[in-house]
Amino acid sequence: MIERGSGIAVWRQIEGALAEDIASGAMPTGERIPTELQLAERFAVNRHTIRRAVSALVERGLLRVEQGRGTFVQENAIDYAISKRTRFSQNMARQNLRSDIELMASDTVPANAELAELLDVAPGSELYRIKTVSRVDGRIVDTATLFFPAARFPGLPAVYAELHSVTRTLAHFGVADYTRRFTKVSARLPDAETVDYLHLPKNRPVLHVKSLNVDAQGVPVQYGVTRFNGDLVQLVMEEEGE
Repeated sequence: MIERGSGIAVWRQIEGALAEDIASGAMPTGERIPTELQLAERFAVNRHTIRRAVSALVERGLLRVEQGRGTFVQENAIDYAISKRTRFSQNMARQNLRSDIELMASDTVPANAELAELLDVAPGSELYRIKTVSRVDGRIVDTATLFFPAARFPGLPAVYAELHSVTRTLAHFGVADYTRRFTKVSARLPDAETVDYLHLPKNRPVLHVKSLNVDAQGVPVQYGVTRFNGDLVQLVMEEEGE
């Protein structure tokens, strides 16, 4: 039910209603959605309002537009495997999915008490902070904030900007292999930056994943916080050794 004067834009309410239809299966994956005219009649709004809601769902990856055919419900969520060796590119490649990572920003920050303990450095030590957005088949699936000890990896942001890969960047600095010490998953509402990067409504929870990677000697090399679009990604915890 659309509530005018509720403080939430009408097109946002329609976006939410259609997202619920998709989640519940009322609009099955792979099927074409009703026309703009049909949706306008259903919600008693003009077609421009419907177009805006549908565009938002396309940006979120819930719908896809096929020229000359119409708009369809996107297929099932992408499986993202989390294991001792979690690698984004390998995860996608083994599902025959095209992936890329965009560097959004990089800077240096002093290690607060939490980060210093996680990365086994002195409080106040310089850390590189890198922010990225990942796409799979053109859909934005996550945004991540990554931290690296600057003393161990001098000039790392420039290397990452060229390679767009944690694995290749660490290999550049002589870390031939690294493993996951822990992964902590929770669901929470997105902050303003996540809303902007993932094109999500601010009341839509995301999968919030904290992880720590260590080298072959068990020394921390990278800590990250990744926010996944839960509409597009389902996390799969793989057994040790897989």
